[in-house]
Amino acid sequence: MRDEAVSEETVPGAAVPGAELAFSYERKVAAAAVEEAGDLLRERYGQVRTVTGKGAAGDVVTDLDLASEEIVLGRLRQHFPGDRIVSEEAGERAGEGAGAGDGRRTWLVDPLDGSNNVAIGLCVYVVGVGLCLGERPVVGVVHEPVSHQTWYAVAGQGAHGPAGPLPGPAPVPPAAGPVVAWTQGYAVARADPVAAALRTTLEQRCRRVLQLWAPLVGWSLLARGAIDAFVGYRAEGIDLPAGALLAAEAGAELRTLEGGPFRPGFSGPGSGRSFVAGRGATLRYVLDEVARATR
Repeated sequence: MRDEAVSEETVPGAAVPGAELAFSYERKVAAAAVEEAGDLLRERYGQVRTVTGKGAAGDVVTDLDLASEEIVLGRLRQHFPGDRIVSEEAGERAGEGAGAGDGRRTWLVDPLDGSNNVAIGLCVYVVGVGLCLGERPVVGVVHEPVSHQTWYAVAGQGAHGPAGPLPGPAPVPPAAGPVVAWTQGYAVARADPVAAALRTTLEQRCRRVLQLWAPLVGWSLLARGAIDAFVGYRAEGIDLPAGALLAAEAGAELRTLEGGPFRPGFSGPGSGRSFVAGRGATLRYVLDEVARATR
């Protein structure tokens, strides 16, 4: 089932005629995949046997990353053999066989978002899968093994969780200031002046800044209305589309650091993946503080 009723030009969050039928099969397959992988991660949590450094920035990959990835990739290859898949550890795999498409459909897989947390015994991690048409996300699914909850979004259909539609972030900041999640790409140096200025300003002007080492956790918190905003600087591309779609379909607005529209793609340099996400007066407040930091 390859219902592509949503055009590539459609903005996340926009209503689409007939959207209740679009990508329902893809969403169900993705949800089943991340939940099966989540069961494995939950059962084997605390039994990490292999921790390998990945890159100079201190990222790691564990045996649980690879085991989770094998489950998710197996399901996607079984159901969508013609689609391209880009996965955190396995890299890129082109579609195969008679069902191979034109390259517009790309699955993005983060089999264990929060590997550093798991490696040190911190229970903050999720499994995430997204589907893009070109660069535009149309399906995003995030599963949290600890609570066994799954949140998902399909372009034009809203964002949902176990209890129904997700409320998204509040449009008015709390009196004590907003709670903001922060993420930055692995290639961002510790002494990067823009990242340092942003973090410092947010710490001073917001009630709390969460640095979770798991961007999809931040996106799910925003979509659920548990936090007020999310700021990213040169974010990684593998988990950005699924997370951003989840938040946008829950009502969050996505902006660049300069305040313009932000389109969450996955390819190209990290310089194109800096964003502020929030809603209403809260979004304006955070954008003003970002402008203060980057002036």
